[in-house]
Amino acid sequence: MSSSATTPVDATEQPPPAPKNGFDRYFKISERGSTVAREIRGGFATFFAMAYIIVLNPIILGSAKDMYGHQLDHGQLVTATAVTAAFTTLLMGVIGNVPIALAAGLGVNTVVALQLAPRMSWPDAMGMVILAGFIVMLLVATGLRERVMNAVPFGLRKGIAIGIGLFIMLIGLVDSGFVTRIPDVAHTTVPLQLGLDGHLNGWPVLVFVLGVLLTLALLVRKVPGAILISIVAMTVLALVINAVADLNPADWGLTVPKWPGNPVATPDFGLIGDVSLFGGFHKVGILTGVLFVFTVLLSSFFDAMGTIMGISDEAHLTDENGQMPGINKVLFLDGLAVASGGFSSSSATTCFVESTAGVGEGARTGFANVITGGLFGLALLLTPVATMVPSQAATPALVAVGFLILSGGIRAIDWDDWTIAVPAFITMVMMPFTYSITNGIGMGFIAFAVLRVVAGRAKEVPVAMYVVAAVFVFYYLMPALGLT
Repeated sequence: MSSSATTPVDATEQPPPAPKNGFDRYFKISERGSTVAREIRGGFATFFAMAYIIVLNPIILGSAKDMYGHQLDHGQLVTATAVTAAFTTLLMGVIGNVPIALAAGLGVNTVVALQLAPRMSWPDAMGMVILAGFIVMLLVATGLRERVMNAVPFGLRKGIAIGIGLFIMLIGLVDSGFVTRIPDVAHTTVPLQLGLDGHLNGWPVLVFVLGVLLTLALLVRKVPGAILISIVAMTVLALVINAVADLNPADWGLTVPKWPGNPVATPDFGLIGDVSLFGGFHKVGILTGVLFVFTVLLSSFFDAMGTIMGISDEAHLTDENGQMPGINKVLFLDGLAVASGGFSSSSATTCFVESTAGVGEGARTGFANVITGGLFGLALLLTPVATMVPSQAATPALVAVGFLILSGGIRAIDWDDWTIAVPAFITMVMMPFTYSITNGIGMGFIAFAVLRVVAGRAKEVPVAMYVVAAVFVFYYLMPALGLT
């Protein structure tokens, strides 16, 4: 309920209460109708709602190989993910003064792991993430943000987000072993099957199934921290199963659930700064490199924009026109966060919609972020605990997040306007079906430009969309032209 709901209709607007001290004045705690206690509760709620990223991001990135067959160290990824989340969340709180926490973005990390890394080295891939962050900051600093935002229709942006959600869900099903690839020797056109042989077998798959059911049940009950609670509960179950059952460690996949001898360890910062800013362009060429950077840019920038505006509105930080004062500063910090994620090799860092959990607890200022960021900092000391969580306990969150992304955006698409609905549909289905976010975006952009032209609405297509669509057409024709 907003504060105006308790104000009499004929009452004059009361000025905000005077700040109690310099701390209160800096964070505008009293001015925004909050208290220190509410901000602390909100900070804890946000952390528990999004702490699963410390587990999931290393699983997604750590399971992929670059073109040389190298894999990132799981423990180093946990450290990189936690330290970047702590740094960027604190920065957004202290400078941006909004209760919007940040961490490695789900969706963007799949771009890095499955599209960039296999075509280059890991330092090259992270260098492209840094470049995408620099471009976001440049767009904000030069005032081009609105032009870029307006170039992509709202419905198509929603299609991109939904496609990423479906792709994330497929990643979760595959990484858990719930769905597996049918070997080529089977000589079938069906690419995937249930379990290893068309059936669900084994204790690890049972952990995943129970995890999905528990996560969804907690979300239906609107339990704060539902995803984290499910991960913890399923990890405990996996620990018990692994201790009492005679299982092959390979059955669990990447991470075997076994309690470490010492749950506290010194963080390993070995991945921090291990980047090559322009090395990727030498591996894949200028055009492909630009498209890769553009994909990371789209995945980060537009998702962050919607998250920032949605949370700021829920926290009553917007004015009468629905605009949030200081939005450019917040967007600039988000661009810096993207670059920071590349620098730490934890993939692009972005704003998390789970921050709404903190807002629901009363958070209205950046002090809540200080609490959340501090908790991410403490998590640095618990790397052995985080790295014992099996994918079967963590990947149910991918299924849940995929649903949340889809449910939050599909109704916003104008399905009556086929020049928007068809490109959005193509975008969202081509991402999981081609296992490529870049392909989904490219095909959606091309379809939008073509359909608007044939519908006699060519003038409604921004010039930037024609340019981007033409670049994608050329990209797809490169093999036929002998340019790859």
